[in-house]
Amino acid sequence: MTATTMTLAGAINRGLRAAMERDPKVLLMGEDVGQLGGVFRVTDGLWKDFGPDRVMDTPLAESGIVGTAIGMAMRGYRPVVEIQFDGFIFPAYDQITTQLAKMHYRSRGLINLPVVIRVPFAGGIGAVEHHSESPEALFAHTAGLRLITPATPQDAFDGIQQAIASPDPVLFFEPKARYWDKGEVDDARVAAQLEGEHGAAGATAEMARARVAREGADVTLVAYGPTVRLALQSAEVAAAEGVSVEVVDLRSISPLDSATVVRSAKRTGRVVIVHEAPTSFGPGAELSARVTEQAFFHLHAPVLRVGGFHAPYPGSKLEHDYLPNLDRVLEAVDRVMTH
Repeated sequence: MTATTMTLAGAINRGLRAAMERDPKVLLMGEDVGQLGGVFRVTDGLWKDFGPDRVMDTPLAESGIVGTAIGMAMRGYRPVVEIQFDGFIFPAYDQITTQLAKMHYRSRGLINLPVVIRVPFAGGIGAVEHHSESPEALFAHTAGLRLITPATPQDAFDGIQQAIASPDPVLFFEPKARYWDKGEVDDARVAAQLEGEHGAAGATAEMARARVAREGADVTLVAYGPTVRLALQSAEVAAAEGVSVEVVDLRSISPLDSATVVRSAKRTGRVVIVHEAPTSFGPGAELSARVTEQAFFHLHAPVLRVGGFHAPYPGSKLEHDYLPNLDRVLEAVDRVMTH
């Protein structure tokens, strides 16, 4: 094991570099990803080392960026597209949902589109309007797309390489408020996966698996991306009050590893789901339905959700009133424990 401490943003950068070194068909595209290195500096240094033919600055035209990536993928390349901020993805919504997601099915399996779309998403950075959205449910509803989101530098490093290796289109949602979180990264794990017996198929399967981030016995607390750290903090506080909380990090939103959550739910009998996206029609609603269907007779309380409100994302001065916080999560834990 060769472990190095780095930030989540640094881990994505290192994962991109590893994928580009491994395969000359991997290209980066996006607004300011080249010489500037992206607004969050996630692609810093890659333009210098790989040149403008492989790290391409694009016009401010998200539909054109994704459409170009689709054409390049059809010609054998593996483009990695950056959408500068989550709220900028909507001009490309048509290309993503009607072309990228459907081409493999439409061609009866003859055409693969190995396109990765990197999306810095969610809030917590005091940004202006259109810069703190959580649009994952809109894309999870669309068949043909994979959606994954890392919560740790290790998962960021592994996940971006697994996404690039996948033959399917992947939306890689990066929790921008977690970009500066640090952790250890073993940089040999994905390389071993890709060189193993199952190769890219094994790497693709691995990125869709949830992980138990903390074991517990009384309540299952499910989170992904930006809220995993909050879930772990909540578990710490609950433990001091005598409640044992198991934290499950989904890692993948679509496909959804509900089996891992259901196993945990059957063991604890209580489930709370937390995400920044609005609770109305959000990913937590789908997961709640699955847990209720598959573990109903094991539950001691209804599945509860803690998330954003059914309202436009507020200005930066109010965002912390909108986002899930420690008090709201612990209140939900208390409610399921009273049943």
